[in-house]
Amino acid sequence: MDNTIVELVAANVAFVGSHFAMSHPLRAPMVKLLREGGFSLAYTAVSFATFYWVYAAYTAAPSADLGGSGEIGWIAATLLTLPALVLFAGSFAGNPAMPTPAAEKQARAEPKGVFRVTRHPMMWGFGMWALSHIVLWWNLRGVITALAMGFLALVGAHLQDRKKRALMGEAWAEWESRTSYWPRWSKLASAGAFPWVAGLALWAGLSWAHLLLGGIPAGVWRWF
Repeated sequence: MDNTIVELVAANVAFVGSHFAMSHPLRAPMVKLLREGGFSLAYTAVSFATFYWVYAAYTAAPSADLGGSGEIGWIAATLLTLPALVLFAGSFAGNPAMPTPAAEKQARAEPKGVFRVTRHPMMWGFGMWALSHIVLWWNLRGVITALAMGFLALVGAHLQDRKKRALMGEAWAEWESRTSYWPRWSKLASAGAFPWVAGLALWAGLSWAHLLLGGIPAGVWRWF
């Protein structure tokens, strides 16, 4: 195997593994040692360092070694990206998973918008974004990194449920009872105007930026 691919795998394992470790088993001892402020600084520093390693290893790896899945792959990727961005866009309002003073009140409220689809809209947005890059089958570096990011998002969402149960108790249990980890796609159409308008704008804008920054036409711009 190409050494650049080996390094990319190692970088992704470091990025994902450090996130899981610092968010769960190492969090309490690190906070005890460094206090909250020091822990936040350490978490940020490790995250940026490992992410930069992923970026450097990614750019060093071969850029087109799998041949691609053709137009079918591009159609699938385009269709996957739209609901991913709708979920992402709607995940910032009324999200009890966010560390805010209103979190407990939000967890006891009736789910609205994208939270009627899943209680982890941001994570599922990232997961679907990852899948959209895997189905293109363009290069091994993209498949490896997308698998890692998808794993981080979706397994991380499951672990977040456990952590929130411990932190928020009954409030999070109520939220879980009214929402679903797995997306209820039949409810996506009724997610609300803002998630759809913002999601469509992101869908068009990021697809256009894909051409400007990466030199590859993506999304609807591939055919127009």
